[in-house]
Order: sequence, then structure tokens, then C-alpha cells
Amino acid sequence: MSPAQEKKNAALRAVNYVHSGMTLGLGTGSTAFFAIEAIGESYRAGTLRDIRTVPTSETTAQQARRYNLPLVKLEDVDQIDLTIDGADEFDPQLRLIKGGGGALFREKLVAFASRRVVIISDASKQVVQLGAYPLPVEVLPGALNLVLRTLNERGYQPQLRLTDRQTTFVTDNHNYLLDLHLGAIPDPEKLDAELHLIPGLLETGLFLGLAHQVIMGQGEGVVVWER
Repeated sequence: MSPAQEKKNAALRAVNYVHSGMTLGLGTGSTAFFAIEAIGESYRAGTLRDIRTVPTSETTAQQARRYNLPLVKLEDVDQIDLTIDGADEFDPQLRLIKGGGGALFREKLVAFASRRVVIISDASKQVVQLGAYPLPVEVLPGALNLVLRTLNERGYQPQLRLTDRQTTFVTDNHNYLLDLHLGAIPDPEKLDAELHLIPGLLETGLFLGLAHQVIMGQGEGVVVWER
């Protein structure tokens, strides 16, 4: 079974939790794409009504508009009923690394505002310990050199993220991303707290205590973990 099919299987299982009248958080990335597609098709067919959607990126918003999904801003909702999003890694405690798609800050805001967060993935995202995937952090452009120097001094091997055209990647928030090549993160909570103390480092891709459930496509089926 291909990773793409595993992602789609997980997404379709997660969409079973979506009901009319909900305010939904729409994630970003190749796995969330399948969930948004399924939600959009149901809305277009009229089987899903009276929903509002909060996109986590401009890319997600564009996909939602293709289905005429009602879009609202995070500041215009009191609470999000359900967010469906992907992850770059997840461990047995359902701690995540996110941000490979460049939308970690908005993804974390939407997740924090949600009553329930369901993470969908293919089997390759499951790890025993976080850190094999580079940890993204979002950085204020004016503080880039300061943050780079600080992270290098601590041995975190930061690398400025570039586009395919080798220009600096700019987030939807007009900030930069650094990817930290750590290899292993034995204490994600300690690292997250440490990174947040660096002025100019705005947010990390460590999502701790935010995921309520992970649905992972595995072969022709899915595996579900609850926190």
C-alpha cells in the first residue's frame, strides 16, 4: 500500500467525525489535503451543512474555496469543534513534530483553539522518539542572525529553509523558518520551553499535549490511538 493511499485511508476515517453545524479547523499538507477534499465533496453534495472552516494556511484556504467551503478567521470564532491535520512525526505519547509544510504557527493556534484535534498520517510518521525529522521553528526576520547564533552555540544545527528556487522561504505570517537537525529529542517539553526563551524565536514545531487522537493508515486499514 502506497503512503498516499495510507494517508487517504486515515483522512477518510477522520472525516467520519465531521457533522453539520460544526466549526472545523482545516490542516495543511499532503495528508490534510485528502480530508479537505472529502469534506468539500460532502459539502458540495449537500450532505454536510451549516459548517464553518478555519484554514491553517493560504494554501489550505485556496483548496477550501474550490469547494465553496465557508471560511472564517480564527479571531471570529469562540471555539473550534474539530481540527483535522497531519504531522511529520508522532511518538507513543502523541507528541508531534509539525511544520514541514511551513504553517506551524497557524496550525498550533488552530489546534490550541480546538475542542478536539485529530491527527492523520501514513505509517512512516510513527516514531519511538521525536527528532529524526528536522524540527522547524518560526523566526522573526529581524532576529534571524541572533537566533541562528544562539542555536548554533547550543549545537542545534539550524538551517534556514529555502524554496525550490533557493530563495528564503517566507511563512504566511511573513516570517522565516529554521529547521533544527537534532537527531533525537529525549525531552520534548524541556526543549520546547528552552526554545521559547530565545527572543525572536516565535514558535516551535513541537506540538505537545494538543493531539487527542492519531489515525494512522497502515496497509489497507487504519490504526487509532487516543490520548
